Amino acid sequence: MSDKRGKRGDHPKHLKGRDIGEYYKNKRRKDDGERPHRRSEDGHKKRPKDLKGKALGMYYRDKKHMSREERKEITRKNIMGTILLSERRKEEIQRILESNIFENKSKEKATDYSHVEDSVFKRDFLRIIRGNINDILDEASSELIPDHRLDEMLYSFNQNKADDFQYKLLLKKRKKLPSFEKRVELLELIEKNQVVVISGETGCGKTTQVAQFILDDYIDKRKGSTCKIICTQPRRISAISVAERVAEERSETLGGSVGYQIRLEKKLPRERGSICFCTTGVVLKQMESDPCLTGVSHLILDEIHERDVLSDFLMTIIKKVITKRKDLKLILMSATLNSEAFSKYYDNCPHINIPGFTYPVEEYYLEDVIEKTRFDFGNEYRRYSDRQNRDFSDFIEPHVRLLEKEKKYSRNTCIQLRKAESEKVNLDLIFELLLYICHKESRKGAILVFVTGFAEISNLNTLLEKSGKFPSYKYHIYPLHSQMPTAEQKQIFMPASDGTRKIIISTNIAETSITIDDVVFVIDCGKIKMTNYIPETNSQTLLPEWVSLANANQRRGRAGRVQAGVCYHLFSRARKMLLDQYQKPEILRKRLEDVILVAKMLQLGKIKDFFGKLMNPPTEECTYISLDLLHKLNALDKDENLTPLGFHLAKLPMAPQMGKMILFGAIFGCLNPVLSVAASLDFKDAFQLPLGKEKLAEQKKFELSNGWKSDHLVLFRALEMFQTTYNQRQFCRDYFLSSSTLKMLIDMKKQFMGYLHEMNFVTSLDPAAKEFNVNSDNFSLVKACICAGLYPNVCFYKRTKKRGLLRSLEYEKLEFHPKSVLSRERDFESPLFVYYLRMKSSSDFIHDGTMVYPLPLVFFGDQFDASKQVNNGKVITINNALSFRCGNSTAAIIGDLRDKLNWFLEHKICHPGFIDWRKNGEEIPMLRAIMELITSEDLGDFDSDCFDDCDSS
Repeated sequence: MSDKRGKRGDHPKHLKGRDIGEYYKNKRRKDDGERPHRRSEDGHKKRPKDLKGKALGMYYRDKKHMSREERKEITRKNIMGTILLSERRKEEIQRILESNIFENKSKEKATDYSHVEDSVFKRDFLRIIRGNINDILDEASSELIPDHRLDEMLYSFNQNKADDFQYKLLLKKRKKLPSFEKRVELLELIEKNQVVVISGETGCGKTTQVAQFILDDYIDKRKGSTCKIICTQPRRISAISVAERVAEERSETLGGSVGYQIRLEKKLPRERGSICFCTTGVVLKQMESDPCLTGVSHLILDEIHERDVLSDFLMTIIKKVITKRKDLKLILMSATLNSEAFSKYYDNCPHINIPGFTYPVEEYYLEDVIEKTRFDFGNEYRRYSDRQNRDFSDFIEPHVRLLEKEKKYSRNTCIQLRKAESEKVNLDLIFELLLYICHKESRKGAILVFVTGFAEISNLNTLLEKSGKFPSYKYHIYPLHSQMPTAEQKQIFMPASDGTRKIIISTNIAETSITIDDVVFVIDCGKIKMTNYIPETNSQTLLPEWVSLANANQRRGRAGRVQAGVCYHLFSRARKMLLDQYQKPEILRKRLEDVILVAKMLQLGKIKDFFGKLMNPPTEECTYISLDLLHKLNALDKDENLTPLGFHLAKLPMAPQMGKMILFGAIFGCLNPVLSVAASLDFKDAFQLPLGKEKLAEQKKFELSNGWKSDHLVLFRALEMFQTTYNQRQFCRDYFLSSSTLKMLIDMKKQFMGYLHEMNFVTSLDPAAKEFNVNSDNFSLVKACICAGLYPNVCFYKRTKKRGLLRSLEYEKLEFHPKSVLSRERDFESPLFVYYLRMKSSSDFIHDGTMVYPLPLVFFGDQFDASKQVNNGKVITINNALSFRCGNSTAAIIGDLRDKLNWFLEHKICHPGFIDWRKNGEEIPMLRAIMELITSEDLGDFDSDCFDDCDSS
């Protein structure tokens, strides 16, 4: 052994056995310039050797459940790398800083915004931050004034239409609906009360008929000019399809008495004597400028039992509005399951139920399925969770004992029901049940199978095809998922040819959105993937949960829409007793930033006070986290008022992160790629999940990544290539993209340009115009703009001896989702990433990410601190979590330039105007210096040991 490494026997004499080996291993590592294997003062040492058994388990438990504050403290000690600036670059920036650009203006700042020049923006902004909805409603006078000439015209039109053959034919069909029998009663109830709750199951006709009843009643009474009905729908497709159906029933085309309005698309009806179907978000957007809903006589909120966040939000605001607008009628329409709750929320307003119309459906449960198929879950023992143990001892076991006592089921069935595996989604069981239906059931007809997600669809499809028992000449198997190509989805509606049977494998998309006429059998797996928000980790989850009774009933009803059917529930009758009545409201399962901005635009006061008035208020922690993000985005000030940036973000019809992103894209002259990214993240990316070709699809997506190490730039490149390729259809086939989604994203970009144009940040509506894209080829700058929008969603990658690990700033373990192109990368020049969607399913996944260097985070992050002196330099810290080494002069220059940029951004947001990078205006030198600073090759450089500086656990 060399003298450098020392000789055996020179170790400290008190060391014995394994400790001696550890000493020499660490010594070798240290001599070779590596860090010692053991960790030190930061709390991440190897576990104490004296711990055994239960004590050892408690040690690892406490280590795993370290508080967020402790994790942040550990992360704060980590130096992510070194920021290096050349002397030439320092001198260039110093000259800009010493110039008198903005010197006097930079002192112009007042909390009353007196420093902002008078403009349309300033007047609108001050009106919002100084206004209060109660004052606006007190001054409201919005009752419709009758127009007798129009009344007569509408009456005559309706009378003439009564002789139309097509109208009479459709009217005959309408009269067969259960809702038509309640027509008179409904109209009397609405006439006598300001608020009415109407409940009814699918198929009763409430969605298409109630609005028509009201409109025709007004027209027949020669007061049609005072009738203007808005009917909300929770989904875009529902608003369009219902509007088209109602217009058809009235023997009209859209744009007459019936129309619709959704995001990006509208076909409005006439101004009076009309019905407009629209999404809930459209109504809320209208109320920002007109909270009284001037001119609206009736507001119908449909499908409120789904409890989406915007419907809950709108119900609460309208509750306040109707106290001032006594002439506004409110009709709430719900499924029968929880309609009483809505009546109670509106001070026990009257409630009327319309009976449904479905064919009888036989229902079977897990015990029946096991009995019919003789299925065995196997001998593998799996422990129940604590909750499962309680459910088993209190419900499942007593139920099984009762079955044994009654001797209605075999001994095997009772044994299987006691196994934990019986409460999981089991594709083998579904396979055996499909065999039973196809070979033992005499009835023909399609089979609809509900499973939890794409993986289950794919695996079951593979299982059926490889078994050889479902040959293609006898069985047509169709997957149904929201990310499947539209052309494939349409095939499920086509009737099966003679001698064949359709098998549709679907997620919960088939519960309410679609009806497949020839379905006779439904297999309900009993689970549904639900999105939930976990404030403790500030992340979302997408995990299978038990369906609610409402879900189970909807699934059963799919078999009884056009004929009698059968439904097999793959949960026991005992488990059914434990199901919730309906799913948790969405406002308790999501982040609240966009909701808070809407509330601020509606001048609703303090958020906590308003949230307290909702049917189901979110927790204080969720509210705090969303408010904190808006503070970090500089959308709200310390008094919870909108800032000028927050005002712009609230006006944009997208998540606030996307809004900030495109504003920065406009300012820095790289608008087109940033618009593509923002549209894709805010709507959905266009990549599809081709059944059986998942690996190839991942490979083709990776091809588009171009070495950028960014999922977000992949989204841009896919859209850019689609727009410039000659054969768009072939391009979409080659790269597994949805052409309809890509076209929608193009339309969204144009709409976003419209908003930027209204806000005076651009001078035309063309996102690809050269004047807005001078720097669009600088993808480092594009990444920086993405970073500005997505901050503080930051995670970091650290290299270990065996593999790399991904961590959040709170030190939780993360993984790149398999769909992310980053999951296929192995080497990263920077350990830092920004992301939009973090969701926990089988692991805690980052679904989309972009690798970034330190300086974009330093410039666009919050809580900048460069006060800490280390050796001969400084440590710059962002967000109390991300630290970077640099020299004293570099830290000073970065701090000054960052202050200058922050002032300029605030000035530009308060004085919106187009920045022309083609001309050398007074602001361009500073912006160009910042651009060069955050994109130069040599500025994001790290020391060779930067990954080692990131601590590990």
